[in-house]
Amino acid sequence: MTTERPIPTGEGLTFEKVWAMFQETREQMKETDRKFQETDRKFRETDKKFRETDRKFGELGNRFGELAEHLVAPGIAERFNELGYSFDLIATKGCKVYDEKGKEKTEIDILLENGDYIIAVEVKTRPKIQDIDHHIKRLKILRENRNKHHDTRKIYGAIAGAVFGSEEKQAAVEAGFYVITQTGDTMKIEIPDGFVPQEW
Repeated sequence: MTTERPIPTGEGLTFEKVWAMFQETREQMKETDRKFQETDRKFRETDKKFRETDRKFGELGNRFGELAEHLVAPGIAERFNELGYSFDLIATKGCKVYDEKGKEKTEIDILLENGDYIIAVEVKTRPKIQDIDHHIKRLKILRENRNKHHDTRKIYGAIAGAVFGSEEKQAAVEAGFYVITQTGDTMKIEIPDGFVPQEW
C-alpha cells in the first residue's frame, strides 16, 4: 500500500523536487499497472482451468449416462422399493416415447413401473436447472402418451445426480421430483419433510 507524500510548499519547492515526485508517482503507477496485469493473467488462467473442468465433467456426464443401466438403475429401484413401491419392471436402455406416426418425441433414462405407478428418472452427472425444466416436458409427453393407451397409472419424476448443487436440488424438490444423490457406491433418495411428489 502506498502513502501519499505531502507536496512541499514555500521556498523548498524546486523543479528537481517536483520532478523527483513525478518520477516516483510514475514508478508507483507502473507497479500498480504491473500488479493489475498479473491479476488479470491469473484470472485468465483460472477461467481456463474452469472451462477445462467443465469439459471433463461433460465427458464424465456422457460416461455416467452410459453406465446408468449397470450402476444407477439397480440402486434406484432398491431405494424406491424401500419406500413401498415394489417395482417389478425396470427399463434402463433409454426408453423412447413415440407419437402415432412413429416419430420419437422424447427419451427417458430409466423407467420404473408397477401396477399402480410409473417413475421416470433423469440421470445426470451434475444436474442443472434446465435439466429439471426438460424433465417436466418429458413427463408431460409421457402422460399424454399413456393417456392415449388408457394407462391411468400415476406418473412421478425423479432426478438422479452424482453432484447436486443446493439450488438445483431445491428446484427439483419444488418441481415435485424425487431427488436421488450418490453416496459412495450407492444411491440415496432425499425426501425433505412435507414433500409430496408431483403427479403427472
